[in-house]
Amino acid sequence: MKTKELEIYIHLSQSLHFGKTSEAMHLSVSAVSRAIQRLEDEAGVALFERDRRSVRLTPAGREFLRYAEQAVLSWRSLSQRLRQQGESLQGEVSLFCSVTAAYSVLSTILETFRQRYPGIDLKLHTGDQADAVDRIADGGEDLGITVRPPQLPSRLDYLPLSRSSLQLLVPNIPCALSEQIAGHGGEFSASLLNTLPFILPERGVARSLIEQWFRRQRLRPNVYAQVSGHEAIVSTVGLGLGIGVVPDLVLDTSFLRDKVRVVTILPELPSMDIGVVVRQQRLADPLVKAFWDCAQSSYRSTI
Repeated sequence: MKTKELEIYIHLSQSLHFGKTSEAMHLSVSAVSRAIQRLEDEAGVALFERDRRSVRLTPAGREFLRYAEQAVLSWRSLSQRLRQQGESLQGEVSLFCSVTAAYSVLSTILETFRQRYPGIDLKLHTGDQADAVDRIADGGEDLGITVRPPQLPSRLDYLPLSRSSLQLLVPNIPCALSEQIAGHGGEFSASLLNTLPFILPERGVARSLIEQWFRRQRLRPNVYAQVSGHEAIVSTVGLGLGIGVVPDLVLDTSFLRDKVRVVTILPELPSMDIGVVVRQQRLADPLVKAFWDCAQSSYRSTI
């Protein structure tokens, strides 16, 4: 059995979607289908139950998955050890994070990572941090830098690096919204918060924490807009279109931070853990473990 075909099988067993696996493995859907068919022919049993609407592992498929994961990990470890004879670690590691995390968290890790492992190339993909956990769990990337979700899938490991507090932002420019806030003497009472236009993230841990805070304060905010990514909230608030809540990590790296100001509000908004997420079995790969160790040594976490 070819290692590449086993890798395709492992990904499909997580995604349960031929289209997603073909995209992640840079293959056509038909090529993925042929690879699975060859494995089923060799195994002599059906590994998946599939119809027009769904794909499911058979009992034999679940047993075969354990073999496939162990075989791929064993081959990667052996291959790496062979390459290490007389040379340093070499290869490629893929990582997913938001643009903000790339600036604020990854940059700190890279300084150590490049010094220790100049032969490892980092393949960086950026996007909404709310997608990170799913992308790692589905095997689309080796590692991710993201907020820790309330419920972490059991097959994932999470390395906390720092904490980021949520901050309430208002426009720092002359506008109707600034005048409305000034008319209340700058006091952010529940009655004022219920009337101001709020800009919220579409989804993610921050959205959940903000909504929990609203419920505890018995607030029913006037939601003006829902945007993708925290960076867009800073921009929209900076334009005077509403108020919003973002992690201080985002504000620190925003080029529009002078267009907004942080206001104090009680009770305080919650904080979030920021760290590295990985599938547990991927830590057996020396390249992935190298990045994990560099992240751990680059931060002095007090979480």
